[in-house]
Amino acid sequence: MSAPIVNRRDLEFYLYEMFNVESLTNRDKYQDHDKTTFNGAIDTAQAIAEKYFLPIRQKVDANEPTFDGEKVHLIPEIKAGNDAVVEAGLSAPAADYEMGGMQLPLVASSAAYAYLSATASTSLGYLSLTNANCNLIEAHGTQQQIEKWVHPMRAGRFAGTMAMTEPGAGSGLADLTTTATKDAQGNYRLTGSKIFISGGDHDLNENIVHLVLARVKGAPKGVKGISLFIVPKFLVNDDGSLGERNEVALAGLFHKMGGRGQTSTALSFGEQNGAEAYLVGEENKGLMYMFHMMNEARIMVGTSAAVTALTGFQYSLNYAKERPQGRLLSCKDPESPPVNIIEHPDVKRMLLTQKAYSEGAYALCLYGNQLADDETTALTSEERLHAKTVLDFLTPIIKSWPSEWGPKANDLAIQVLGGHGYTNEHPVEMFYRDNRLNPIHEGTTGIQSLDLLCRKVPMNKFSGYNAFLAEIEKTIAETTASDKLSEYSKSLEKAVANVREVTQQVLGAASSTNPDLVFSNSVSYLNMFGHVTIAWLWLKQAAIASQALAGNIHVDEQHFYQGKVQAMKYFFNSELPLTYHWGNLVKNIDSTAFDTQTEWL
Repeated sequence: MSAPIVNRRDLEFYLYEMFNVESLTNRDKYQDHDKTTFNGAIDTAQAIAEKYFLPIRQKVDANEPTFDGEKVHLIPEIKAGNDAVVEAGLSAPAADYEMGGMQLPLVASSAAYAYLSATASTSLGYLSLTNANCNLIEAHGTQQQIEKWVHPMRAGRFAGTMAMTEPGAGSGLADLTTTATKDAQGNYRLTGSKIFISGGDHDLNENIVHLVLARVKGAPKGVKGISLFIVPKFLVNDDGSLGERNEVALAGLFHKMGGRGQTSTALSFGEQNGAEAYLVGEENKGLMYMFHMMNEARIMVGTSAAVTALTGFQYSLNYAKERPQGRLLSCKDPESPPVNIIEHPDVKRMLLTQKAYSEGAYALCLYGNQLADDETTALTSEERLHAKTVLDFLTPIIKSWPSEWGPKANDLAIQVLGGHGYTNEHPVEMFYRDNRLNPIHEGTTGIQSLDLLCRKVPMNKFSGYNAFLAEIEKTIAETTASDKLSEYSKSLEKAVANVREVTQQVLGAASSTNPDLVFSNSVSYLNMFGHVTIAWLWLKQAAIASQALAGNIHVDEQHFYQGKVQAMKYFFNSELPLTYHWGNLVKNIDSTAFDTQTEWL
């Protein structure tokens, strides 16, 4: 069955109506661009997706990477697709011209990547992680390191990874044991093991540049003693040619339930004399540097989850329009022809829910990209600081909400297809398996919830928290007088007031009560705040749609905008009320989970 990869009209809505990407061409960095160049990047990405990745989507899923004890094996079509992305200049479309990029705004870059991500899934992860690796070194490395490592990665010769997780530490980075030893000449040798390293070994590129967290011998315990190192698979000579193999060995592959296009590896560093390693920045500041890549990766994970939900929605929507089955309850004639299943109210419910989750999640991710862009290119220092403040606060939500609710959308796509949904003749079961990885990638939902409630909310005297709620309240003020939106504006106003009350009570209790108990419902807090955030984004979309519907527009455009309004109504009527339940668990410090004894389980 043929179905759209994603809805192109929806991408244009976000780009040109909601986030007004054309206005960014007034900034020096983007003055070469206009709507033509933005659409051209999307057209190119769509063409590559349809030519290289869509035809092999099922083959990639059925042929995960293998390791013969010496070498990793991938199906060759992955390299052909990734090479096409690099050759088109889309491996790092937001990078500066001098770094080999297209210097696109991040929102436009994300829209182009939607086609690639939707078809390639984690096969595109080699390029995405390489881009993030480059961005970190550009921000915190020396000019020599940029020349030696970033330029070859931008050109597609080298690939990049991030290596943090260890067998005995997991997400507890304070307990990592990988060690770097400094010799008399100031050179470092690194020893240790890392696991779950995405793209940690493969033959897609000449070399792989690992960014590795390690502790220099004698450094303080905990996260304050962590440093960051560049550790290449192959050493590189002064002329840029490859030298001898570094002491980076593949210990094995992990085989995931989804995302099978990208290797997940166990790596061993320095089994003999220590792997040659190059310090990034200063010693003991490695975790701060790595957060540059981690936060970018968290937005990347959220965006991947949203896009996977979008493409699942498009597939199940197309299926529902074409699949005849059954009759409506109101039809009493058994000889009448079956209706297409999209006419059944419960199928409409499942499709509308998918639309609300997936499009809401994608709007959130694009908003995060807009903030990241504004942080560096906004015209005034005040605007740049505001964007940074809001983005720092929102990052746990941008990562977690799409990765939690995106798989729920994919689950509904399976349900829409019924018995066909869980067969591999259709891709929706694969979409679900791929997306189910995202609540764990780059920090679990529980970790993100603690980051939000314990760190990001009170950070800098609640500056991010208050700045973001002020954005929501601004939209409430703009829509409260609208005849069609005032009801929803008032509902959001009440939900925001509830967030403020819950936040005040739970943080007030933290000063006098066991923090393990007080924050034991942090995931409920994250759910509450995330749903309020998505409700806000849907109100913004509905406001744009309502204004468009007031004009004289083509019937297809009427249907498009009515769909936006209807999805907003669904989210406010069926999803926003859940925030009060989650809020009650948090502010009443429900102790059910906390009180559970390990022996009872």
